[in-house]
Amino acid sequence: MIRKFVGAVASALALLAGLWLMIAPWALGTQPENADWTDPTTTEFWTGLGVAVVGLIGAVTFALAIYEDLVTRGLVVVKPRKAEPEPEPVAAAPQASSAELATLLAPLVEALREDINRTDRTGGEHRQNGKATLVGVEENR
Repeated sequence: MIRKFVGAVASALALLAGLWLMIAPWALGTQPENADWTDPTTTEFWTGLGVAVVGLIGAVTFALAIYEDLVTRGLVVVKPRKAEPEPEPVAAAPQASSAELATLLAPLVEALREDINRTDRTGGEHRQNGKATLVGVEENR
């Protein structure tokens, strides 16, 4: 447990050090106010950002490990989540019988069948009487 606490403190210090590196050029006055970032400012800022991100990830990870350890020891009681009330059932739409569906879909099926068998298209392969033919392409023999 003490190792996890020391790790969390070290990670928090790394986070603070990274944040200091990010703001140090302006806090110490090494970055001119009305100029582009100098090379040292760029280096310090991005290095500080990297250190801060690693420190934040470490602090969160160690805090979660401490919490898990406290739960396993029984020092922290996890509250059970309240069950959400079930939504009221919505009146379902009337179910169509298979005969009604067949009646509704028959025109669509017939239109698709006609579209597949149509031969007035230009280009492409069509099947008629079991033979594949190319429409719109002349054969040179």
